[in-house]
Amino acid sequence: MKKLNLKKGDNVLVLSGKDANKKGKILRILSKSNRVIVEGANIIKKHQRATQSFQGGIIERPNAMPISKVKLICPRCSKPSRISRSEGVRVCKKCGEAIDKA
Repeated sequence: MKKLNLKKGDNVLVLSGKDANKKGKILRILSKSNRVIVEGANIIKKHQRATQSFQGGIIERPNAMPISKVKLICPRCSKPSRISRSEGVRVCKKCGEAIDKA
């Protein structure tokens, strides 16, 4: 399986679609389907039936989007950047700084 350049909790920029240029945090990564769930992006409305513990109604929640539609925002230079790997550590292509603490 291919090693992904993104992790849960990373800040990313949405590149295309109705939520283009929105920034958010990765809530979940679906590695089998190469998709991510980004906080505040790709919001859908789900109609939920009432149960004993839930009143019911329309719930808004973020939906999964392809991992290729987001770009990591470097915590050092605060710019969206591609990622390389050096000795197992993610490195920003713009500023050259390590993203992960080794």
